[in-house]
Amino acid sequence: MTDQERRGGGPAAEGATDSATGGGRIGGRQAETGFTEEDGRLTLRERKKLRTRQRISGEATLLFIRRGFDHVTVAEVARAAEVSTMTVFNYFPRKEDLFLDRIPEGRELLTRTVRERGADESPLAALRRLTLGLLAERHPLAGVGEGFEHFWRTVLDSPALRARGREAVEEMEDALAVLLAEAVGGDAGRPGRDVRLAAALIIAGIRAAYAGAAARQLGGDPVDDVAVEQAEVLRRTFDALERALPGFA
Repeated sequence: MTDQERRGGGPAAEGATDSATGGGRIGGRQAETGFTEEDGRLTLRERKKLRTRQRISGEATLLFIRRGFDHVTVAEVARAAEVSTMTVFNYFPRKEDLFLDRIPEGRELLTRTVRERGADESPLAALRRLTLGLLAERHPLAGVGEGFEHFWRTVLDSPALRARGREAVEEMEDALAVLLAEAVGGDAGRPGRDVRLAAALIIAGIRAAYAGAAARQLGGDPVDDVAVEQAEVLRRTFDALERALPGFA
C-alpha cells in the first residue's frame, strides 16, 4: 500500500490531486512565485517555497476528497503537511484556495496568452490556442483527466467551493475585459460596455464547455472520449464567438 492510499486518496485520486496542487508549468516553465534569478530559473528560496506549497495543497486535496471539503479543518491540513496553521494561511489566505489553488495560474495564463500573442493573432485566436493546447497536454486547468471526477465531485458537494468557483469566473471575466480593452486600444482602467460584453460571452462559452466535460466525467464516460468531444466543443464555441465578436477575431 502506498503512502497516498494510507492517507485515503488512493490511486483514483491522483488526477484530482494533480489538478488542485500548485506549482504547475506555465508555457513550458515553472509557475513563478516572485523569486526568480536573472536568467529566469527558480532560486533556492523559491524552490523551497514551491515545494512547501505543493505539499500543503497535496495533503489538503487528499483530505478533502476523502472526507469532503466542509468536514476538514485548516488545522488538520497543517498537521498532515507538518507545518503550522499560520504557515498554511501564509500560502493560502482562504481555505477554498487550498483546493482551487490553480486560480492564480489560470489568470496568469490568460494574461500572458492575450498580451504575448503574435502580431497577426487575434485575442480570440490566442484564447482558442490556449484552451485547445491545455486540453491536448491534459493540463489540470483543462479540467479533463484521469481521476478528475473526484475533483469535480468535491467541488459540487461543497457550497463554499462552488461559491469560490463562481467568484473565480467573475475574476477571469474582469481580467479578460482589461486585456481586451488593451488589445483594441481602449481604456484598460475602465473597459467599455462592448468590451465587458465580449469578455462575459467568452468566459461564459468556455465555462459551458468545461461544465459539459465535467458532467460527462462525473457520469463515468471514458476520459479519452470526453477529451475528443471537448476539443470539438471548444472549436465550435470559438467559431460561434468569432461570428458574434468580429472585433476581437
